[in-house]
Amino acid sequence: MIRAFSRRHPIRAGIIALVALILLYLIFAIWPEGLVDAIGRKKIFLNALFNGITLGGLYFLVASGFTLIFGLMRNVNLAHGSLYLLGGYIGFFVADWTGYWLLAFPVAFVIVGILGVLMQVFVFRRMEGQDLRQTLVTIGISIVVADLMLWGFGGDFYNISPPAWLSGPMETNLITGQRVKNSGEVVISYLKYPLVRIVIFAASVAIGIGMWLVLNRTRVGMLVRAGVDDRDMLSATGARIQLVFMGVFFFGAGLAGLAGVVGATFQSAAPGEDVRFLLASLVVVIVGGMGSIPGAALGALLIGLAEQFGSVYFPTYAVVLTFLIMVVVLAFRPQGLLGK
Repeated sequence: MIRAFSRRHPIRAGIIALVALILLYLIFAIWPEGLVDAIGRKKIFLNALFNGITLGGLYFLVASGFTLIFGLMRNVNLAHGSLYLLGGYIGFFVADWTGYWLLAFPVAFVIVGILGVLMQVFVFRRMEGQDLRQTLVTIGISIVVADLMLWGFGGDFYNISPPAWLSGPMETNLITGQRVKNSGEVVISYLKYPLVRIVIFAASVAIGIGMWLVLNRTRVGMLVRAGVDDRDMLSATGARIQLVFMGVFFFGAGLAGLAGVVGATFQSAAPGEDVRFLLASLVVVIVGGMGSIPGAALGALLIGLAEQFGSVYFPTYAVVLTFLIMVVVLAFRPQGLLGK
């Protein structure tokens, strides 16, 4: 596959290889003083890199559910951000009342997933193919849900504390710098990074691989893709297409709730986070390609890195940087990087 891509696109392959080599050097090499003066400390660069990657994992969890509903099933659900924030609140109170952080994930997934099914039955099923009506109705739902959450939970910031076995930093083998003591001894510093972020990112990668396998290698995925392409023909075969679509809505909305627990652990659950993550999901789906799980992963990674590096090196233009990526993709590849 890599060789075929290199033969078809030699210039792109060369650019990608060059960027990869530069990135590997920046990660593993000991920076000379000139590079430190130009970019800054290596520790800051590595923290921005890993923060961008783990933030991309969170964006992927939110956007993957959004791309299932919006990109794959062509249902415009602009209340997806509200489902994310609701999952964060549910996860906080479950973890706080029970003392079990891991229990917050399935509870938020199931409750928010059920809400997604109710939306599919009472809203989207009655507005099939009516994109404008779906947009207006789901905007109204998101406003109502946001006001209800503000009334119920207030304007405070809620942060979920991970368990003790995930608390604290993990020392890596990545060198951030070295110094020489007066005695002549060389002291090497290594990067320390929060263990909980690494574990959650690994879980998001596993979820992404599982979703891709289900959609492309199982009968359920075949039914979903066939139902999107030609619903009437699939119904004529006897398949219970509405039940399949309900399952997709349950899983897509449940992922938003699960991502809310992750977000409340990474950062916090607070008013306004629903709009932020809805916009992030839209940008990720546009950049990666509608209905593409690998595209959502690539788009989430790019947007997460752009946000973190922008906030460190270009704080004034950090927000503009993410939308600049979207504009460039729309200009040169309107279907998205991995869209069809």
